[in-house]
Amino acid sequence: MAETNAPKPASSAKDQEKKRKREDSDNTAQNGKKQKGWNKDKKFNRNNKDKKKDDKKPSNKTAQQPDREEAVDESISKMNEQILADHFMQKAKAHNKDLTAVELSDMCVPAHAFKDTTSFEQERKLAQLPAYLKAYSPEKGARLANAPEEKGTPHTLVISSAGLRAADLVRALRSFQNKDAAVAKLFAKHIKIEEAKQFLERSRVSIGVGTPQRIIDLLESGMFLLFNRRMNQLTLHQGTLKTEKLERIVIDGSHIDQKKRGIFDMKEVYAPLLKLLTREEFKGRYGSKDKDLKILVY
Repeated sequence: MAETNAPKPASSAKDQEKKRKREDSDNTAQNGKKQKGWNKDKKFNRNNKDKKKDDKKPSNKTAQQPDREEAVDESISKMNEQILADHFMQKAKAHNKDLTAVELSDMCVPAHAFKDTTSFEQERKLAQLPAYLKAYSPEKGARLANAPEEKGTPHTLVISSAGLRAADLVRALRSFQNKDAAVAKLFAKHIKIEEAKQFLERSRVSIGVGTPQRIIDLLESGMFLLFNRRMNQLTLHQGTLKTEKLERIVIDGSHIDQKKRGIFDMKEVYAPLLKLLTREEFKGRYGSKDKDLKILVY
């Protein structure tokens, strides 16, 4: 039989084209499966990473805890009037070792200036401060939310070691505030003295909360002596912060800050505190029958 070199029929070329397309389709499908599997692996890895991150996150209980945990010096709550007077003097000596006995005597706060609050059994933290004030105020604190008619004349001053702590104290005492009686912020943190003066000049204040030096500055701001020639006497005109109706000075004495310091441990705070407590207008009222003024150490 003779060998023929005739071209292959057209159907053979079409079959080859179909075969090539099938191979391309199979390859695409196989690559798609690989890609899908890779995406699953990627998602799995991402979920694992997220899970690890979640494991590192603190629980809700921890996240909701306050940034500043309260610590207290429990010994303060056990001090009666005489022990408090001795404690104040001991701290004055510790901070002023070079002073003479006469100079130290000028810094003395007498025992009769203090009110005995050792009967208060609750822990001396922020939440218990309103109950503490009620316990040692007339009529169980019924008038604590009332403010004297004259602007800037509180019946209570609360003294703190720092502005941050004073802000916490203001929040704790909000229950005594209303439209006719303000709990005044008398501290330097974020509040300029001019702003504090303007507030006192236009507001009736029941309770003032602040740091020792800022309170001294407000007491002396606008204060002046007027000489009456006819009466031959000097009259003291009080400053922006007035003390005519002041009944109590509450010292935030039990609080311990993050550096484990209380108000008695900081010389820069304790010095103006003593200066405040030994002002002439206060010393004459400690133990007075007419305008009795008491120091309460919380």
